[in-house]
Amino acid sequence: MTMLSLQEARQVVASTLRAAGANETMATATARALVLAEAQGLGSHGLGRVAQYATHLRNGRVNGDAMPTLRREKGAAALIDAHEGLAFAACEMAVAEAIARARDFGIAIAGVTDSHHCGVVVDHLRAVADAGMVGLGFANSPAAMPAAGGRHPIFGTNPVAAVFPRRGALPLMIDLSLSEVARGKVMVAAKQGKPIPTGWAVDRNGQPTTDAQAALEGSMLPIGAASSPKGAMLALVVELLVTALIGAQFGFEASSFFEDAGNRPRIGQAFIAIDPGALAGSASYLDRVEVLVAEMLRDDGVRLPGARREELRRRAEAEGIEVPDALLAQWRR
Repeated sequence: MTMLSLQEARQVVASTLRAAGANETMATATARALVLAEAQGLGSHGLGRVAQYATHLRNGRVNGDAMPTLRREKGAAALIDAHEGLAFAACEMAVAEAIARARDFGIAIAGVTDSHHCGVVVDHLRAVADAGMVGLGFANSPAAMPAAGGRHPIFGTNPVAAVFPRRGALPLMIDLSLSEVARGKVMVAAKQGKPIPTGWAVDRNGQPTTDAQAALEGSMLPIGAASSPKGAMLALVVELLVTALIGAQFGFEASSFFEDAGNRPRIGQAFIAIDPGALAGSASYLDRVEVLVAEMLRDDGVRLPGARREELRRRAEAEGIEVPDALLAQWRR
């Protein structure tokens, strides 16, 4: 294992992506996001994605020359075109647009179209909280879950995120996918030849399975699928928000991120910024948030959303992160 500072890790990741064909803007924004995810203990969205992104660049699944542009705007709405590049620079641009427009209009939405995997959605919203605003984020991904009552994958795991700033404290940071469990856990079980619990997935015939490989060939189940269609309905809402509304591809039209070869996903993201000053007022909003937080913390064991991630990030800022030597060697080829 090699210990790297976060700055060193960002430099190595950016260099790897540039060597694979990413332009400077894309490589830098992507490295910043992946190292931040790793620092928070989110390896599945951190350094573990470097080789995948580099392969997509080399195989043409990502346009390495892409620079995000403002495709369309009207009042409090803006549409950013990622031009089939990696998502991070386009998402940064979209969030900046949402914040600027929310200052004028009280609320704003910015979508990203023709995009790629966007990592940890709530991390894109950190800038919204820094601006004293409430942020919401949504994304779709290649098909992994069926519609309610269906058998074949249509929706991605379609993450939902929110950020709520606080007075003199870390913001509340909420981030969840809409599958019962992360697909990565099933992939690990398949590699290890271990079974998975009932309720995680179905096989290609739509039958419940504990066979991890059969699950990968079938579909992940939405949250609560065992007793309710609510998870599938939420996935449908996100799918429509970031595709039909934004102009991106549906999850079932995009090749899996875990395939080296395939099409350019051209999926979508959407970010909403809300200025509390336009509604209850910033001071009132902050007061009420603290009342709720205090009530939550009356019970032992309550952990505020985002607190553990921030604790890990701060430790990584001070101590660095461990990177397997084999991974470093793979990047530096």
